[in-house]
Amino acid sequence: MRIAWIGFHEEGAAALEALLDSGAPIVAVITLTEDKRARCSGALDFEPLCSRHKVPLLLVDDINATESVALLRKLELDLLLVIGWSQILGSQALGCAKLGAIGAHASLLPHNRGRAPVNWAIIHGDTQTGNTLMWLSPEVDKGEIIDQRAIPILPYDTCQTIYDKVAITNREMLCEVLPRLLRGERPGHAQPDDGGRLLPRRQPSDGQIEWAQPAKQVYDFIRAQTFPYPGAFSWLQGKCWTVWAAALLADIETGPVRPGTVVGPLISPFAEASGQLVSCGQGMLALLKLQARPDGAMLESYRLAEMEWAGRVWTNGG
Repeated sequence: MRIAWIGFHEEGAAALEALLDSGAPIVAVITLTEDKRARCSGALDFEPLCSRHKVPLLLVDDINATESVALLRKLELDLLLVIGWSQILGSQALGCAKLGAIGAHASLLPHNRGRAPVNWAIIHGDTQTGNTLMWLSPEVDKGEIIDQRAIPILPYDTCQTIYDKVAITNREMLCEVLPRLLRGERPGHAQPDDGGRLLPRRQPSDGQIEWAQPAKQVYDFIRAQTFPYPGAFSWLQGKCWTVWAAALLADIETGPVRPGTVVGPLISPFAEASGQLVSCGQGMLALLKLQARPDGAMLESYRLAEMEWAGRVWTNGG
């Protein structure tokens, strides 16, 4: 069997390394060009791994471009593994492997089909997501399901920690299914159609914080977009800041305080637990890590607690 791997996101790294270490017949790894990769959150350079295993690393801008499809055909593939790849493979690309293409989607399909499923799950306050291994089809996220793993979303998780768990399940599911594929099996069953709409793509501009929301929703919004994503943001006295980390306080009534108002510093013997308290539509948050945009220095929690910001108001613009 001749297999090619397509991916650029760190969620696929553990699985690819495990397969290569096991001697899986991967004849090429296809990833984005350096320029394209630089504009993608969570992108990883697979060159060191491929070099160690002496597997060709092939760079493309668009997997559906004529030259990319020609490249796939030249490899004479039996199977494509598409893990951590944001471009939807068209019918021509999918048709380049005799058995088809297997991909993963970070939700329990058919729930949360579409873009950025981990980020949306956290933003929506979900307490569980998952990962689905499936055969890719021309219809987005509607292929036959091979395997699924549930992943709890704890109050302490961020998009990064959930993607770390997704990466582990990618490795587990692929390492379990590959021997079956090599024996000639084709596991999979049709997924139900829940009729739900596709999750929309998220842009960096979608990260603006709405302080009038309850503190729990603002907290979820911030942790859903922290590293490796562009981060949630807001404005304070004409300067835009990325909010990389925050803490949710127990339900505390702030009284008739305008949402977004800095109540005052939160000081602790533990530097990482210090910051600034901000009122929300209901309750308060503690801001723990900020960075002035576009490329300002990081303002860590203990330094943040020293800022004389009490009474200032976070807003939706300069």
